[in-house]
Amino acid sequence: MEPARPRGRLSPAYRTAAALVLPFVTVTTRHEWTGWEHLPTSGGFVAAPNHISYFDPFTVAHYLYRAGCVPYFLGKEEVFRLPVFGRLLLASGQVPVYRKSGRAVDAYRAAVAGVEAGKCIVIYPEGTLTRDPDLWPMVGKTGAARVALQTRRPVIPIAHWGGQEILPTYERRIHLVPRHTMQVAAGPAVDLADLYDRPLDTATLKEATARIMTRITRLLEGVRGGMAPAVPHDPRTAGEPDIGNFKQRRS
Repeated sequence: MEPARPRGRLSPAYRTAAALVLPFVTVTTRHEWTGWEHLPTSGGFVAAPNHISYFDPFTVAHYLYRAGCVPYFLGKEEVFRLPVFGRLLLASGQVPVYRKSGRAVDAYRAAVAGVEAGKCIVIYPEGTLTRDPDLWPMVGKTGAARVALQTRRPVIPIAHWGGQEILPTYERRIHLVPRHTMQVAAGPAVDLADLYDRPLDTATLKEATARIMTRITRLLEGVRGGMAPAVPHDPRTAGEPDIGNFKQRRS
């Protein structure tokens, strides 16, 4: 897969961020990429990846950028508080998510505006790192589905594996040696067309979200070479684990 030139004009801040991130991931990781043919070549869309590690944005950004897409992420606002780097992210057009506050809707509006403006907006449907003990996708939240249905633009499922070896889930100690392989696959757009004219209510959003998560999970099964649980983990019914003591089992 030959790298493509990123489409569209990049702001100076975005160019600076790319100049910092891309050499880092190029030097520190290997990659096995498939599915670029499924990424839209024009117009905005939602990219919907699974979430296994704090390293994920580097993996997904590298994949999309080299495919010719310029990704814009919805991310926890805590990241945007980081000195220098946080300001750079904000200036480059990345979107902070202010949870449990009156500003939470701002991220949704920004995502819709971004997609309608022709951008690739990356939204993690799980909303946080997976709580599944074996790192399979959890039951999703409705943000990605809501943006896709509101804009009637494609939502592309993305599955990736390998980042948890560099930065284990809910840990902050990075492991760059040996050099790990980042496996990433994109699939065809999730078909939501039959939901476009339905009310944007809870039932519609849950149906769309379930379709998105199913497609991500099937892709990840192919990437990992295993089978996900028949019933995805749901932290709302299983009870949230103690994040500080959360331990994963790798397949």
